[in-house]
This record gives sequence, structure tokens and C-alpha cells, in this order.
Amino acid sequence: MFAFQKYKFRYFNFKLLLFISFLSVVGILIIRSATMSTGEESTYMKQIMGVAIGMTAMLIVSMIDYHWIMKMYLVVYIGIIGILMLTRFTPLGTSAGTGAIRWIDIGPIRLQPSEFAKVAMVVVLARFFEIYQERINALATVALSALVVGIPLLLIMAQPDLSTSLVIVFLFVVMIFTAKISYKWIAGVLGVVMPFALTFVFLVERDMLPILKNYQRNRVLSFLHPQDYPDLARQQMASIMAIGSGGLYGKGLFNESLDSVKNGDYLMEEDTDFIFAVAGEELGFAGCCLVIAILFLVVVECILTANRAQDTAGRLVAAGIAAQITFQSFVNIGVATFILPNTGLPLPFISAGLSSLLSVFIGAGMILNIGMQRKRDLN
Repeated sequence: MFAFQKYKFRYFNFKLLLFISFLSVVGILIIRSATMSTGEESTYMKQIMGVAIGMTAMLIVSMIDYHWIMKMYLVVYIGIIGILMLTRFTPLGTSAGTGAIRWIDIGPIRLQPSEFAKVAMVVVLARFFEIYQERINALATVALSALVVGIPLLLIMAQPDLSTSLVIVFLFVVMIFTAKISYKWIAGVLGVVMPFALTFVFLVERDMLPILKNYQRNRVLSFLHPQDYPDLARQQMASIMAIGSGGLYGKGLFNESLDSVKNGDYLMEEDTDFIFAVAGEELGFAGCCLVIAILFLVVVECILTANRAQDTAGRLVAAGIAAQITFQSFVNIGVATFILPNTGLPLPFISAGLSSLLSVFIGAGMILNIGMQRKRDLN
């Protein structure tokens, strides 16, 4: 479990630790500012606690040999399926007033198991593709991998939680590509997905897609035709207004100006899904660019770790964590800037939420461990 003799501690990734610490501090400050006008200042203290727990978990995981974690993949897989079933089909699951049953209350702490499913599926898929590496292009292997992903995916969709489901799908696509599946498979999938996307839009506009809930369909329609759905598009329009009003350098953290979109309570979920809007208003274009740049550097460090990994499992885990951070960052910022339909995904290391924080911190811990077991000395 703790194979310290195998670790090259001189390769401990202090750059990654610095980038993550910077994002975490920025998140705490923005959440403090975002909740000043809402009276929910306890969120600020919870975020500090979440970052402290997350940092501790990251450092502990960084000392656990990822090969040992790979050996536990069946336990991880069965465990995540079990907790997802408990969430959806037993009284332990709670809706938090949204109608979607996504949380489990453990004493005073509320956890969202689907967040942990992301990092769990990275572990499971990494081990699966390592085992079947020599048969990655076989139809049976691809079908079995889809089944492995499909079971937790269906449980998450049943909550319903479409945004997390999309993260899982993206992880699967990136990891099977990293496992060096044939380009024939990739071309075939693109040939199916592209016309499917057009068909999806056609069916949504005509209310002919029963798998979508009404609120999900309305979010897509408000994105495609915001002028026809002003009430539904109001949140994203307010987000654009907040980002634009920040100008180049922003209005400053903790500002109490009367012309602030945040202080006027025009934003909802300003500490989670739309935290980037608060960053835009208070830190400005320069601040937003800095946040995006640091997120980019975190992803780069994950990719470099994948490139230097000593084996297939390490390479796949690092690629999966990079995919998770990339997708969530892109979607969160895309929603806040109205280039994507409104869907709830946290901005890694910045948005409020204990479960989402722990998920990315655990993933980062695995990246640190893989980095200390690199295959060769690289500058």
C-alpha cells in the first residue's frame, strides 16, 4: 500500500501542488465574496474546511501506491455501484429540494456519490484497459468496456444527473483513446455522433425525446432560442452581464457597489455553477484569464505525468484525471459565458461543494503518486 522505497521523492510535483493551492485560495475568496449579499456566509467556512480535508486527502493518496489501488478496482467498482443504488433507491438518498435524488446525508455532512463516481471510474477503466490492452480493438472488449461504464452511468442518469453522466462519457472516450484503440473505431464513432447531434437538436425542438426531463429540454431550448425563452435564459444573460461589467481588472473582491450584478441578486448558484461569473465581475478579464491559465497548467501537468508514467495504468489514470478537469472547466466556463446550454458542473478546485472538492483532490493525489514512479528521468 505504502511503497516508499519505490518513490522518487525528488519528483514530487510541487508545481502541481502550487497551482492547486492557488486555485483553492481563489475559490475561497470568490465564495466569500459571492455569499456576502445572500446571507449564506457559512458556505465560506465550509469551503475552507473542504479545502483542508481535500488537501489532506490528496497528500495521503499521494503516498498510496497507485498499483495497490489498481488491484482494488473490483472493490472500487462494486462500492460505487452500491452507493449509487443506495442514493437512488433507498430512503438514504435526499433531493436537497431540487427533485433530483443525488445526495446522501451522513450526520451534518451531505455527500454527492456521483462526484466520487468520476474518480472511481477512472480507476476502474484504467485497470480494465490495462488488462485488455492487447485486445483493445476487439468488438467484445469495446462492448464489455461499454457495459462496465453503462451500469453506473444509468444509475447516475436515473437520479437524474445529466451533467455528471456527460463527464463519465467523456472520461470513457478519452481513456479508450489513450489506450490506443484503432482509428477505425474513432472514425466510426464520429460518423455516428455527428448526425446524432443534429438529430438530437431536431427531436428536442419538437419535444420528441422522452428521455429528457422538461427542465433539461427547456435548458436546451433556452440556449438555442434565448429570445423565445427569456425567463429560462435570464440566469445566463445575468452571468454575461456580470462578466462584461468587470472590464479589464474587475470591480475588486468583496465590493459592495450598487451596480454589481452579484450584489443585486441577479445570479443564482453564484458559489457553484456560476462562480466564474462572480470571478469575471470582481477580477475582470485579466483575473479570468489567470484562472483559466492556471487550470490549463494543472491539465498540462496531468498530461506530462501521463507521458512519463511507468506503465499503462498510470498513463490512463493521469489521462482520465486530466479529462475530468478539462471537461468540467470547459463546461462550467462555457455555461457562464453562454456558449453552452445551462447545466450544473462545478469549476474544479474553485466551486463550493465538499464532494466535488474531494473528488478532484483525490484525483490530484493519484497524479502526484504516479509522478513519483515515473519510468525514466525526464526534465
